[in-house]
Amino acid sequence: MPPRILHTVLDTPDVRGLAEFYRELFGLVYRPGDEPPTDGGADDADWLVLRDTDGANRFAFQLVPGLTPTTWPSHEVPMQLHVDATVADRSELEREKDRALALGAQLRLDRTDDEEEPLYVLADPAGHPFCLFVA
Repeated sequence: MPPRILHTVLDTPDVRGLAEFYRELFGLVYRPGDEPPTDGGADDADWLVLRDTDGANRFAFQLVPGLTPTTWPSHEVPMQLHVDATVADRSELEREKDRALALGAQLRLDRTDDEEEPLYVLADPAGHPFCLFVA
């Protein structure tokens, strides 16, 4: 039997900030014990895991001292990795793009004029790209 994918790990200099971005964007929950501190103490997390509501791991976030964000679509710094996410229709595509921007994403490419596969390429706050497109 082949190995199973456990989760996608994203490097970031801000573990909690990037985890919060993806938690909000995809409606995920923290692995028990990874939740933000509620006692007002310092949040010194260097590794966090997000799961879906069924308990399956989806993303992990690993602290790195620095990160050079991709410059894609320019090739000076390649894309390296990206996440694809689908929505049901064009109106949901617009809503989710706007929600991602409000959460701190940056728009990298607008390809909504493509009739066969309208999509947006965005970058998370750490610069990792992700695509939103109609399924």
